[in-house]
Amino acid sequence: MTNAVILSAGQGKRLAPLTDMRPKCLVKVGGQPVLYWQLRALAAAGIEDVTIVTGFGAEMVETAVRTMDLPRLPECLYNPFYAVADNIGSCWMARERFGSDTVLLNGDTVIDPRILRRVLADAEAPITVTIDQKPGYDDDDMKIRRDGRRLTAIGKTLSAPVDGESIGLLRFLGDGGERFVAAMRAVLADQAALKRWYLSIIDQIAQTGAVGVVEIAGLPWTEIDFPRDLPIAESRVTHFDWSGAQTGTGLAASIGAPQGGA
Repeated sequence: MTNAVILSAGQGKRLAPLTDMRPKCLVKVGGQPVLYWQLRALAAAGIEDVTIVTGFGAEMVETAVRTMDLPRLPECLYNPFYAVADNIGSCWMARERFGSDTVLLNGDTVIDPRILRRVLADAEAPITVTIDQKPGYDDDDMKIRRDGRRLTAIGKTLSAPVDGESIGLLRFLGDGGERFVAAMRAVLADQAALKRWYLSIIDQIAQTGAVGVVEIAGLPWTEIDFPRDLPIAESRVTHFDWSGAQTGTGLAASIGAPQGGA
């Protein structure tokens, strides 16, 4: 059974003043927190075993989750090093959650549930990076190169040619999670590695041929880094397609009904 890890430890200072007193994952989009849309998409794909890595405003996140009508309450895992480490620290805190079928989602990305369903249907490699394409890329984009369906490089500083960008959604299958954790363990022997993005580890593993890609061209998603991203995200969540959702109880059962203006 697929489980999920959501990296939600960051404050998101670039969203200030919205994040002065609350974490980035609780900034509202379409009347609901970013985290709500993520949990709703996971539930739509039938993923109810969720771990949320918290940090800044951890108690606020735990309180918010308890107010959501979820079929299964996510586990909140506190990362006490969120202020001194990059997201590799949150991944390390959640290392025991990387099993034989695990989805990893950045805490600032809202995704159409069809993206999750495509990843669940098409991912085959031990580690799969979900990618999209656009006419041009800026310094903040997590750019990728690939050879067919195999990822060959990933990083913000990649020079041309660039074949797309990571949207912040990965899937680990088989021993993919073990490979990821082992690679983190090796680099974290050096404390300076705490300042690295976890995708730098994926770039390292990609050199072994164990990382693939799944394309989601045409499906809506948004990474929320700056205030200017919020109206874009709000416009897109209103067009998310919840048809075909695996409905049941709680949040999954609400799919298809208007939520928070969406």
